[in-house]
Amino acid sequence: MLTLSKYTGTGGYLKGDPEDFIVREITKNGTELQMNTRYSPADLSEENPTDGKFTTFVLQKKNWDTNSAILEIAKKLRRGRKSVSYSGSKDKTSISVQLASIFGVKPEDVMRIHIKDISINGAWQSNGLKLGDNLGNAFTVKISETKNPENAEKIFEELNGRFPNYFDKQRFGYRLNNPKIGMLIIRNDMKGAVMSLLTDPENESNEAAREARERLSMEMDFKSALSYFPRYLRSERSILSYLSRFENYTNAIRAMPRGVSLFFIHSVESLIFNMALERMVRENNFESTMYCDADIYGFYNVDSSKKDSKGIAPVGNLVGYETNKEEITDYENEAMEFLGITPEDFRIRHLPELSMRGSKRSLMAPVKGLSSIRLEDGLTVNFSLQSGSYATILLNEITKSSTFKLDDILSMLDTENSSQNAERIK
Repeated sequence: MLTLSKYTGTGGYLKGDPEDFIVREITKNGTELQMNTRYSPADLSEENPTDGKFTTFVLQKKNWDTNSAILEIAKKLRRGRKSVSYSGSKDKTSISVQLASIFGVKPEDVMRIHIKDISINGAWQSNGLKLGDNLGNAFTVKISETKNPENAEKIFEELNGRFPNYFDKQRFGYRLNNPKIGMLIIRNDMKGAVMSLLTDPENESNEAAREARERLSMEMDFKSALSYFPRYLRSERSILSYLSRFENYTNAIRAMPRGVSLFFIHSVESLIFNMALERMVRENNFESTMYCDADIYGFYNVDSSKKDSKGIAPVGNLVGYETNKEEITDYENEAMEFLGITPEDFRIRHLPELSMRGSKRSLMAPVKGLSSIRLEDGLTVNFSLQSGSYATILLNEITKSSTFKLDDILSMLDTENSSQNAERIK
């Protein structure tokens, strides 16, 4: 994606070692959790009701993604997936500390958990957590083999405490075809959506998975495909299992967890947002129809968004069927015109559980405490970001090393004259 900072990047990359990417959650009360520190509810100004049906706990993990870690904890405590929750997801390749909660388990039982590379740094009775209950995250990141480390401070000055609040590559799926699948669902081409999910070979890095997708595309034998599709492709296997018994592509989508299916529609919203924001960056025009104020920590609070208000930060739309047309910017309208959809199209009548009302997202992301330390072989960068913003987007402002481009996603879409339109929308 197009960067806001124009200064030559430092270069360099993340080695992929967990120790090089440390994440500390900032709780809703503004406390930055620390590694290897035991916490009580009083330390975090957290409620501790004696009649609470949940246990909130401090989860520290290494080389575990959040979802897998809490599922393993739930399994050890003989509870199901729906019993556990967390306020924010953290990447697998990291060392992170965050809050999580589990229903119907005593704090002392959670404290007795023993799992490799996971530690519980405190547990207490509570009313549970929900996604978004944290303010943000603090990061310590090592960038290796930088070419121009001296440029970091100049880039920090150029950014002046903010950067474009793009959605990163992971939002669009590792094959970058989540928006394509989402668009096909929106257009009620359910067979096309299912077959794209099952058989698209583009950007498939796993050779066994690529071969499986290509074989299914030729044979179209769903029952047989269950014998050779890799087991880690859980969503695909759920669909194959359904289609091996029934020929209903709409219900095949329903064979996946709703949260997984929603990602496809979310990715279309995210694509519209990124397309509009990149135009704003290109034209250096961040005027919007809405602005918001800051929260207690200094992060942008989109819940305070007001139309025609001059708050401290411009706000954009994650477009849905309830989005006020008067609040949609020209850039967002142009992106939707290119994709051939309207806000009303997010009312998905054939799959109403995937319909999107729409929401707001700040166009710029604030960054706090941005600093760097020169190392012999690179840089260590420290910073804090609000919930929902991507560290990788900020890191690319610094390194200019990312190869992720908007065209990578647009080229996957089934739109007429896509290459011409992609050039026009720039």
